[in-house]
Amino acid sequence: MTIVRAAAVQLRPVLYSREETVAAVTAKIDELAGHGVQFATFPETVIPYYPYFSFVQRPYEMNPSHVRLLQQAVTVPSPATHAIAEAARRAAMVVSVGVNERDGGTVYNTQLLFDADGTLIQRRRKITPTFHERMVWGQGDGSGLKAVDSAVGRIGQLACWEHYNPLARYALIADGEQIHSAMFPGSIFGDLFATQAEIQVRNHALESACFVVNATAWLDAEQQQMIVADTGCALGPISGGCFTAIISPQGELMGEPLRSGEGEVIADLDFDLIDKRKAFMDAAGHYSRPELLSLRIDYTAHAHIRTRAPASQPVTEADETDDSTASAAV
Repeated sequence: MTIVRAAAVQLRPVLYSREETVAAVTAKIDELAGHGVQFATFPETVIPYYPYFSFVQRPYEMNPSHVRLLQQAVTVPSPATHAIAEAARRAAMVVSVGVNERDGGTVYNTQLLFDADGTLIQRRRKITPTFHERMVWGQGDGSGLKAVDSAVGRIGQLACWEHYNPLARYALIADGEQIHSAMFPGSIFGDLFATQAEIQVRNHALESACFVVNATAWLDAEQQQMIVADTGCALGPISGGCFTAIISPQGELMGEPLRSGEGEVIADLDFDLIDKRKAFMDAAGHYSRPELLSLRIDYTAHAHIRTRAPASQPVTEADETDDSTASAAV
């Protein structure tokens, strides 16, 4: 029997400051360690903050805000990632956290997963930014559509409306995730968004027969007014939308979800519940029909530059990779 104490964290970012938001995340990791937490999920792109401006400003108006986000985004590796890694190591905690990742002149919606010894064991990028987000974030690739082994079990990660993509979710289901780290922005889109998020994550728990630890961010009234002043938007579009919760493999809420304010939901995940659910319905096992329905995944990590050996030298597998060989059928 395996029992893991998990926390879904609803955190307020420090707007416009990477360093201060990193400090808030590491302080929360230290605090959760005192409660015996072994795994924690933080909100989508909480470091340094979700690009709220992109939802409420027209494209030609948002350049200053976009540049500021680029300048405050997280490079991997960097002092910011080192600080989170050290906090995870100090707490002996597996940590999943959403960041705006800077790679050259592009920002990506990235999920970082640190093992309990502080090792970064997964860096995945949201494969398709949603609607307004496409003005801000680049697209990820399939290399992160995998579950990875950690000190607390096998973990998969998806961000926000990636949960509307059933094939992306099935990639993680078929890869045997035991804990699913889900993250959404929070304090945006209104109460309907929170309801939709709840439906998505509870459905994924049922279909995957795994635990879902879901986190959203929180803006207080002062931060909302900062965004209103900076963008000229109304308050409504940057309100509501919070749903921080932990869901069992039966689709049940474990504890009371957070819909406002900062805090966390903590629950003990009994992995026996995974087996009990899968005995009824294993979507990647006895309940599947792979001869009728299957998924083909391209796990290739796409690079902007590919090198080829000079003609005078033999070409080796390390010099050139045929993308077709990097695909996996599930």
